[in-house]
Amino acid sequence: MRKRLIATGFAALVLSAGSAHASSVVDPVGDFLPSFVGAHDPDLDVTSFSVVYDADLARFLLSATLAGPIDASKPGLYVIGVNTGTGTIAPFAGIGEPNVIFNQAIVVQKTGVASVSGTSLSATISGDMFSVIAPLSALPSTGFKPTQYGFNLWPRNGLGSNSQISDFAPQNATLSAPEPSTWAMLVAGFGLLGGVLRRSRRAMSPAGTPAQA
Repeated sequence: MRKRLIATGFAALVLSAGSAHASSVVDPVGDFLPSFVGAHDPDLDVTSFSVVYDADLARFLLSATLAGPIDASKPGLYVIGVNTGTGTIAPFAGIGEPNVIFNQAIVVQKTGVASVSGTSLSATISGDMFSVIAPLSALPSTGFKPTQYGFNLWPRNGLGSNSQISDFAPQNATLSAPEPSTWAMLVAGFGLLGGVLRRSRRAMSPAGTPAQA
């Protein structure tokens, strides 16, 4: 719970900056692809994925939550497809995901090593969550503005074939930054969620034991 409160607070801070653009998606638990061949490990099942673009620093913050702690002793990695303007449609049509469009791929290993097109990126693994910072310079535009870029996350248990892809978030689509009118609502939503989580934690604390922030 404390980890999620910290993550929520960080996201609200980022979003409160006038130059931050963000979007997120919640993904169902247990929705492994029918085509997936492999163990249904919780850390190959995405439950949420978010994208924040900081125009002042010209970089993206990408973060995800999995259904269980990320276990580096088991096979797996995370690929974030990015459409910078020339993404192709139907690379995954054969497994029923024809609308996942991308022309760049960020790869995040379970060890926290991350890269895109040979450029190393800063990544963090914490429990069932990971985050990665991708500077705009590592994802140069091929026609889109940064706030138009599309993103999609898919875990894999190997790189041999599409049958090793376990999940997509968002499903059969790409995630991009919302219109400016929705930024304020996102900020308010993150703040409200943080307040609800804090109140829930206080309510669950044993009698006479002060709740942790």
